Amino acid sequence: MNPITTRLSGKNILFSTVFFVSFSLLNNVVSAQNEHNHASKSVETTIENSDSSTKTETVAVDKHSNSGEEKFNTQELIMEHIADAHDWHLWGHTSVHLPIILYTSKGFEFFSSGKFEHGHATHQGTHFNYRIVKNPGEQKENIKAVDASGNIDESISVIDLSITKNIASLLLSVILLLMIFISIANGYKKRGIGAPKGLGAWLEPIVIFVRDDIARPNLGENYARFMPYLLTVFFFIWMNNVLGLVPFFPGGANVTGNIAVTLVLALITFILTNINGTKTYWGHIFSPHVPKWLWPLMIPVEIIGLFTKPFALMIRLFANITAGHILILSLVCLIFIFKSLAVAGISVPFIVFISVIEMVVAFIQAFIFTILSALYIGMALEKPQHDDHH
Repeated sequence: MNPITTRLSGKNILFSTVFFVSFSLLNNVVSAQNEHNHASKSVETTIENSDSSTKTETVAVDKHSNSGEEKFNTQELIMEHIADAHDWHLWGHTSVHLPIILYTSKGFEFFSSGKFEHGHATHQGTHFNYRIVKNPGEQKENIKAVDASGNIDESISVIDLSITKNIASLLLSVILLLMIFISIANGYKKRGIGAPKGLGAWLEPIVIFVRDDIARPNLGENYARFMPYLLTVFFFIWMNNVLGLVPFFPGGANVTGNIAVTLVLALITFILTNINGTKTYWGHIFSPHVPKWLWPLMIPVEIIGLFTKPFALMIRLFANITAGHILILSLVCLIFIFKSLAVAGISVPFIVFISVIEMVVAFIQAFIFTILSALYIGMALEKPQHDDHH
């Protein structure tokens, strides 16, 4: 195959992949909206068939438009897609039910999230009754203990240790990374050091890139000590960023757009930075090279700087990934807001374009987090300079 044909094939594969992803995203939004409409119609039918007064029926109808259609709730749909959940939605009313693990004053509770019937039912556990509660204006699912009447019992403390969609996706990415790199390591054991094959041929240039363009320039002669962490955090973030762009199972979870995940990653960098800090590094913080009368001002600033670095790492990754998901979903929602083929003709090309950009952003965000981690650790490894005593 000549180079031109290869490039054309690569472009066709990329376009087909992005188009398929966009189509799947549209399908998921349609399924979610149909499910939402079905639930609304069920509620409305229940109200109409009850023995309530005509006034109650009128209130139920007033919640809809004059034509009887429910208004498309963009915010609710977007937040539902980027928020964590106790079920992994596939299509329509089909979901993968995840394990629920609760700890209460009377011990642990284990059952399937399917017992909640997508949040519409109360489950009678061994110790208490439970149901999923969503606070107004939030999409976060909280599991609360309820009494026999279905009212929340705040006196009962429930600690939710469940395997949610984000946790399941995180574990999946770890399994995939282990499978990939163990197979590559076994290949090197069999063939020895030489030209890599298979996955190794694809990933070795990236490993060399992390070593030569991230680790060595920022860590110097100490780069080998921190290569395992830098490679792990780079491929972990990249893998979860890519999986988050796939809107169908086993993708679609917003792992790196979850601030708890980015907090832990930033915290690990913070710990590695400070436990490896040299005397020179701590000297710059607690005895800065400025006149002593400025120390009361500079020392607090330097201490604050210790925490602003990991905070910036945490917020940057969280905000960029979440913003990308919201942008793509907003473009999809435009089609259902205006209900026009003309809008679809404009929105779909933009969705494809933004999806391609997000693929690049997935790599860039992994690169930025890794290089800043290497930079902060490298600063902590600083050695005394000849003019430090001045």
